[in-house]
Amino acid sequence: MLENKVVVVTGAGGGIGRDMALAMARHGARVVVNDIGAAVDGAGGSDGPAQQVVAEIREAGGQAAASTDSVCESASAARVVQCALDHFGRIDAVVNNAGILRDRFFHKMSTDEWDAVLKVHLYGSYYMSRAAANHFKEQESGAFVHMTSTSGLIGNLGQANYSAAKLGLVGLSKSIALDMQKFKVRSNCIAPFAWSRMIGAIPVDTEEQRVRVAKIQQMTPAKIAPLAVYLLSDQAAHVNAQVFTVRNNEIFLMSQPRPVRSVHRAEGWTAETIAEHAMPALRASFFDLDRSADVFSWDPV
Repeated sequence: MLENKVVVVTGAGGGIGRDMALAMARHGARVVVNDIGAAVDGAGGSDGPAQQVVAEIREAGGQAAASTDSVCESASAARVVQCALDHFGRIDAVVNNAGILRDRFFHKMSTDEWDAVLKVHLYGSYYMSRAAANHFKEQESGAFVHMTSTSGLIGNLGQANYSAAKLGLVGLSKSIALDMQKFKVRSNCIAPFAWSRMIGAIPVDTEEQRVRVAKIQQMTPAKIAPLAVYLLSDQAAHVNAQVFTVRNNEIFLMSQPRPVRSVHRAEGWTAETIAEHAMPALRASFFDLDRSADVFSWDPV
């Protein structure tokens, strides 16, 4: 499905990114495996993880190149795209998968913890997408897949930085899709449920958290890869600006914000009439203060 396409996968040294890179290579793509080899919180670095995945792809008869540049700065993200051009002469797709976690309850979160997560997930996805955009525009083809999360789409405890970045990615993806559709460029999101190093950092301080993590451990990163392969293929030419969730053998199309109920008052509103009329009328359609586990409450299929 991806024969001769050149794909960049960030954060591809392990977990979901690794499985996506391997699957794309099996489907004929030439893959740039980007990973700085850092810990889950972004500390440290090594070229080992990226090189290992490249070796696996080559041993299976595929083509791949390693990139250890960070996505967190515009110049280094541009070098990741340039790596694809240098090795394979073009770029056809970008999977924005790189990420870190620095979980903390909001009232305890530091500015550094906020900035670090936003830089990788949101800024990194912007920098990578922007670096590829002109190439896609000129060749009038290209596809982005951004990895979002139900932590942003629905909510989770202790992840204000991660949730904000991941929901911001949905807005970024929609804007890219709108701005670049005339150049036949597509942009979609996947919210994955899969056991990985990042999920492994979820606190398990309560029995509820332990049960949730045990469910997630049943779901392997390889379950995410088929949808990513499809979304980058020409067979997905009609799929744009959508948000999907993958949970084991389930694929969900997620809703996007739209009006759900309205109230009208011919003479306009005052604070008092809002309290007396508007809010009582709208309250039946309020959303609960749900977390991801509350919405996806049944065992993975």
